[in-house]
Amino acid sequence: MRTLTLLVPDAAAAAPAEAPGVLIEVVVPVHNEQRVLEASIVRLHRYLTADFPFAFRITIADNASTDATWLLAKRLAERLPDVRAVHVAEKGRGRAVRQVWSASDADVVAYMDVDLSTGLEALLPLVAPLLSGHSDLAIGTRLANGAAVVRGPGRELVSRCYNLLLRTVMRARFTDAQCGFKAGRTEVVRALLPDVQDQEWFFDSELLLAAQHHGLRIHEVPVDWVEDTDSRVDLVRTALDDLRGMARVARRQLPRFAATLLRFVLLRSWVFHPRRTRT
Repeated sequence: MRTLTLLVPDAAAAAPAEAPGVLIEVVVPVHNEQRVLEASIVRLHRYLTADFPFAFRITIADNASTDATWLLAKRLAERLPDVRAVHVAEKGRGRAVRQVWSASDADVVAYMDVDLSTGLEALLPLVAPLLSGHSDLAIGTRLANGAAVVRGPGRELVSRCYNLLLRTVMRARFTDAQCGFKAGRTEVVRALLPDVQDQEWFFDSELLLAAQHHGLRIHEVPVDWVEDTDSRVDLVRTALDDLRGMARVARRQLPRFAATLLRFVLLRSWVFHPRRTRT
């Protein structure tokens, strides 16, 4: 991985609520979501218009839908101010988020799942530490104190096992890599994206691991989260893809780990077996 050079905001800057001209871009990646798209975007737009203190843009990022999703997205963009639609020809949630984030002119970029399982009141606590310069990335977490989660035991088990693997195998210091509710300072995200190869569901985890590797600060927000019982996410396939992603990142980090281990061994050898002076 590369060495990042980032501009760090002045910690003494004005509070986020007083920052003029701030723009937040919220990406909603969708694939064959004609059933829920309109209701979710209208609800999100209503919340941001009435209760959010910053200028915003909602970007519906359709990735290779084969139903009426793209048509509905274009209609919503025509109907609602500050909503736009972007079409990505190939499937992949990570691919859709990457395309919009990498070209954004906003101060902060975020994304959320179209089912709006996460309570929208968590959006302001998500972006505030990014605007103040306190943090570089921010994530919603369902696995920290203060979170209120309603979901089936199967998904609960899979989520906890996966995040436990990330912490034990990859030494992750964040609690919930999979919650579809994340944000980042745009210049930070743009600098990290070349280190992220995945275009699907492991995109989130790889982005966070890259941020941790570069010593960036990740803020966690406990969220209220209610499972979408009509979700069509294939848990088994997603879990296998995540495991393959973890293995790929681990292989990429292996040379760095081996070099660190070699330095440790050589240092230990020098300390405990100092070279004797010949007589």
